[in-house]
Amino acid sequence: MSNIITLYHGSDKIIEKPEFGKGKAHNDFGFGFYCTQSEELAKEWACSSLKDGFANKYTLDIENLRILKLTSGDYNILNWIAVLIQHRLFRIKTPIAGRAKKYLTDNFYVNVNAYDAIVGYRADDSYFDYADSFLNNGITVEQLARAMRLGKLGEQFVIKSEYAFSLLRFEGMTTAERDKYYVLRKARNDDAEQIYQKLSSEQSDGIYMADILRWEIKNGDARIPRSIS
Repeated sequence: MSNIITLYHGSDKIIEKPEFGKGKAHNDFGFGFYCTQSEELAKEWACSSLKDGFANKYTLDIENLRILKLTSGDYNILNWIAVLIQHRLFRIKTPIAGRAKKYLTDNFYVNVNAYDAIVGYRADDSYFDYADSFLNNGITVEQLARAMRLGKLGEQFVIKSEYAFSLLRFEGMTTAERDKYYVLRKARNDDAEQIYQKLSSEQSDGIYMADILRWEIKNGDARIPRSIS
């Protein structure tokens, strides 16, 4: 069985040699090179504005890589949220949110920097609103998980270590036409927004962030949804 996988990076540029240490610190999993195994999804991500983009194609030998799979059943949705909290900029709109950030970090955080690569969900556009609303006690953890399952949430493969960067091999690129892929990207975001608005208006007797704090729920608790695939 081959250990070589194919990855795509959506961008407005052709990137033949990704550089370790570059990028934005406030991405979902911090510094890294963000890819997907779906060429179509990469083309959507490439068209973040009304212009054509590129799906850069790479191969990667993963045989000796330490890979963290946050999408597996070994992790729950709060592990993912705790990682986001460490890297993305959340709005602290309620007193609960400030306490929640520390509690989730202390009890659910997974050190992504200890791995060569990460497989995880992409908190893009409206999907980030779900996480933000949960942190601020607006929706329950069950609603959060249901929204992720209902939505067309993208899965990303993130190259983290210098060693993993050295194994990336550029295999060419294809054009992402804005007339097709920007429309698809917008439709994905609009669908997520509709789900979010529906959830926000629902009454729920599930577990809110305030309950997690009050009951001191810890990692591994059976009440917290695990993989949201």
